Amino acid sequence: MPELPEAETVARALNRVLPGRRIVKVTLRTSKLRTSLAPLKTAKLAGRAFTAVYRRGRYNILALDDRRGLLLHLGMTGAVSVTPVAEPPRKHEHVVLELDDGFAFRFEDPRRFGLLECHPLNEKGLPAVLDFLGPEPLTDDFNGEMFYCAAHHHHIAVKELLMDNTVVTGVGNIYATESLFAAGVRPTHRTDRLSHAACDRIVAEVKAILARAIAAGGTTISDFRGVDGSEGSFNRELVIYGKAGTPCPRCGTTLRTVTLGGRSSCYCPKCQR
Repeated sequence: MPELPEAETVARALNRVLPGRRIVKVTLRTSKLRTSLAPLKTAKLAGRAFTAVYRRGRYNILALDDRRGLLLHLGMTGAVSVTPVAEPPRKHEHVVLELDDGFAFRFEDPRRFGLLECHPLNEKGLPAVLDFLGPEPLTDDFNGEMFYCAAHHHHIAVKELLMDNTVVTGVGNIYATESLFAAGVRPTHRTDRLSHAACDRIVAEVKAILARAIAAGGTTISDFRGVDGSEGSFNRELVIYGKAGTPCPRCGTTLRTVTLGGRSSCYCPKCQR
């Protein structure tokens, strides 16, 4: 976690409250998350104002008024909030940016796998460290023909290709599992054996399922919370993710699991070919 819908949920929420707000004080309560927080100490963030918040893949970019931006990733257990400065800090609250309106941006992360870094932004408003990311799945750049070409340049399981952020960014384990079931394609299906029709179905289902998940505020499996503390509700719409050993909702066959790329993937041996 998070995958694309969760990152988009956070970006939209922060974009409603941060733009126009100026940072007046930076407090760091740990030296390191996924990467060192030391550069934030010397980044001279005090006095800078937020101009926009948006998403790229599973990352959020909090753009500043000096052509820099804060790169945010929640990791496995991270959460952000914007609450009154006077509110007592939470146990695992590692970064606090006090704002000029009496509120504060707070980043908490019990396992400290999250990331918060300051980077220069290019003309597209993105840091160079994200140049490796492939196309966004909800854009026209991700289409059946593109996916077919990518598939036939590889000799791997289709689930692994969908989760390769250099091919298409932001489609993690949850949404790849659901999309492949909806498309009727087994996660172990070799990419170089996919037909044009199968690629078209996969792309269409990825787009549809991600859009529905965004509308539901993402999926809460364990730790994800939105900026307001609410949990994503798409978990109530999951069809097979995490349901191995139960009957397939289509045909009644017992759902199985296979491990691909170190991740467990649930599938129906009858409905998915």
